[in-house]
Amino acid sequence: MIKYILSLLIAITLLSCAVKKPVDLPTDVNAPITSNTAFFNKIKAAPNFEQLKINSKVNVESGKFIPTLDATIYIENGQKVWTNLIAVILNVARGVATPEGIQGYEKWNKTYIESDFSYLNNLLRVDFIDFNAFQNLLLGKTFIPVKEKDFVLSKNAQGYRLTSAKNLKFGEGAKVSEYAVTLDYSTDLDLIRISLEDKKTNEDLEVSYYNWLNFEKMRLPKNVKIMIKGPKPSQILLENTKFESSKMDTPYSVPNNYTKTEIK
Repeated sequence: MIKYILSLLIAITLLSCAVKKPVDLPTDVNAPITSNTAFFNKIKAAPNFEQLKINSKVNVESGKFIPTLDATIYIENGQKVWTNLIAVILNVARGVATPEGIQGYEKWNKTYIESDFSYLNNLLRVDFIDFNAFQNLLLGKTFIPVKEKDFVLSKNAQGYRLTSAKNLKFGEGAKVSEYAVTLDYSTDLDLIRISLEDKKTNEDLEVSYYNWLNFEKMRLPKNVKIMIKGPKPSQILLENTKFESSKMDTPYSVPNNYTKTEIK
């Protein structure tokens, strides 16, 4: 299970500023919004920062006991996501993701992985996760491909909702998955929830964000919930306890006598 946690942190698992000009709203709050270009431009805006250090507590619910993990996540915008995991006082895993792929090792079983982002896509049963999508997922930004023509935008009491106009297809060949997709945003366009309902299987993915705060010139979520729904459901909770913008060293090397896990 530690490899699964590691994959979600350095291989799964979203920073936009508040809108300065409000999006035109319909009279009926449940009616589709027709003037929505500004909305889509805002939710797809690239993050603007140099580096970010996040201290987090990670709790996993999967039917097996896993202790609370202390995580340090260090992001160099567009270049690197480095993660270190500690259980109690023991280092248990470390990994790094770059645009070229992911690497990670865990000490419980003395194994390590090296892969491109197909490993993450296989875990999530999608075909769109790359480095930028992974970084956005951690930061609370829209991490799935969103095209205006594929969605219906509406206003509700909580803010805004995007609903896929038709099932979105991810993957290639026999591995293509079809999802009904819903995205919820606050009135300030903070991402609240992304839900992907697999129309071919009983496994769905839902990522939720809570307790947004201002940090320097960014909006960041304090809490992230990742839920895999299906025959073997699991849930990962990240509580981001501290944000810093200072630079830090990010050492990574696989210890001797570790066994490489083959990616299938």
